[in-house]
Amino acid sequence: MYSSNEVTAILNDNNGMPYTIKLKRDGRYKTFTLKPEYSPREGCYKAGMWVRDSSAGIGTMTFYNDDNGTFASLGHQINDVDTNAIMPLLQGEAVSASVTKIQKGGTGATGSLWCDFEDYTIGRLLDNTSCGLYGAYSQISENALGYEISSPQEVEKGAAEIISTVEGKTPQKYSIEITRISYNKGEEQKDIVFRVTDKKLLEKTGGIVQGMSGSPIIQNGRLVGAVTHVIVNNPEKGYAIFAQTMYEKSEELN
Repeated sequence: MYSSNEVTAILNDNNGMPYTIKLKRDGRYKTFTLKPEYSPREGCYKAGMWVRDSSAGIGTMTFYNDDNGTFASLGHQINDVDTNAIMPLLQGEAVSASVTKIQKGGTGATGSLWCDFEDYTIGRLLDNTSCGLYGAYSQISENALGYEISSPQEVEKGAAEIISTVEGKTPQKYSIEITRISYNKGEEQKDIVFRVTDKKLLEKTGGIVQGMSGSPIIQNGRLVGAVTHVIVNNPEKGYAIFAQTMYEKSEELN
């Protein structure tokens, strides 16, 4: 993998000669000829493309899959901030983090968790999909708990809990109420609608904030889903994806 500066150097060292490049677009590989053009104003060759060096973000790991050594997180994809398309994943790492600050959410304003990344690799990233970020784990957190996964049909309206870390490194359980369940396959990230009922969490964060995506949802002693999005106009409410959907995706990573 090359950095943007290295790509610039390669283009100029080749003195404008054409390249044959292979790229992946819409799930298919295509081959093109790329011929850089010289820019007299800047005194170098240009290829008409933008190279992103790297990206980093904060999210919550949902579960480990012991069957194939993978993990699932976020419950939604990571998008390119400029194109809004799902960001292609070449390589990456999941690392441990410690929550240091909370930007509290409010009506029309999305809050967020601020974290310090630590030099402790949890695993290697493998796939960025519409139902989460997945990878192969190398370490299992000492805070990990074992749960059976509920099928979508077993999820019920009513009391449940989310497990989330909003201070330091220790996850805590917070009470929520599941208010709506949907089986619309076109909107997996909004399978569940819930509202936060836990007074301590509401006082700390105002509800659901960025960084809590992937927080497991537990009901009747089983893993039923994972937090995906906050409802911006009412941060006490959020969306979640069925845990079964994320589990099935993790099983594809063999």
